[in-house]
Amino acid sequence: MRIAVLGAGAWGTALAIALARKHNVNLWGRDAAQMQAIAISRSNQHYLPGARLDDTICVTAAFGDALAGADLALIVTSTSGLPDMITAILAETKTAKTVPPIVWACKGFDKLTGKLPHETITELVPEGTLYGALSGPSFADEVAKGLPCALTLAANDQAFAAEMAGALNNNALRVYSSADLIGVELGGALKNVMAIAAGISDGMQLGLNARAALITRGLAEMVRLGVAMGGKPETFMGLTGMGDLILTATGNLSRNRKVGMLLAEGKSLDDILRDLGHVAEGVNSAAAALALAHKHHVKMPITEAVNAVLFQNAAPRDALKALLAREAKAE
Repeated sequence: MRIAVLGAGAWGTALAIALARKHNVNLWGRDAAQMQAIAISRSNQHYLPGARLDDTICVTAAFGDALAGADLALIVTSTSGLPDMITAILAETKTAKTVPPIVWACKGFDKLTGKLPHETITELVPEGTLYGALSGPSFADEVAKGLPCALTLAANDQAFAAEMAGALNNNALRVYSSADLIGVELGGALKNVMAIAAGISDGMQLGLNARAALITRGLAEMVRLGVAMGGKPETFMGLTGMGDLILTATGNLSRNRKVGMLLAEGKSLDDILRDLGHVAEGVNSAAAALALAHKHHVKMPITEAVNAVLFQNAAPRDALKALLAREAKAE
């Protein structure tokens, strides 16, 4: 299968490396100078230093070349970049009058509209286009090294999800299929918010008990909102819910957890994001998640506390006190 990986950040590069073990892969990035450097050195030193790209991977900044003959367009940009990528794909394939299947590997909500990725894409692509989301507990560095990883692919067509999961599956990268597109997308978006909360707790040195409580109650919030929006509760007990939450809330490679830890140290959000050098989707997702909670009349106190710290200048310690002061109730 020929796969166009659209986006040459850390995750896009890691997926290109992993998928090239079984497929023909074109890796596209918009920065021509960066892509030329990757092509020459066979390494993405800016986003994924130390990981080598196989010589079979075609590295290019020419969008048409990357997409030519593709059996799958795999979008690995930020969530806010999805509309532009879809527009570019449609423009490039206009003469062919057929749009290749599209899968995205980004997590979160559209920054401007608050929509989930599939909601954005449904409005843009022709009827009958096959599309889906690839999500699950996965640090780019480990995937690039070929360490074991399990992901879930959910799609608008169950047969396509199963077929594509089977095609992408290999010895190190195990891919499961799902028909619960809403649940998979929400799990990937909401776990980043909870990871910020866990990072704040760790940064305040509140201990492992507190972190475990935050993860568990955070998962309960994710399930409540997910079910209210049409997702299946069992999805949140799987890879894209509990699995991704555990990884992102506890792993030292987690950008969102790092944001929380630095907030606990008293650093400003602007300074944290400037120094981070990568996207921390949990920051954008927090406000969208809270808006959806209000819309669907779902209580999400941890999400509220994260929003207060991120956007209302609340001190982490005060936000924690507000959580602890909540009335006791049955679990």
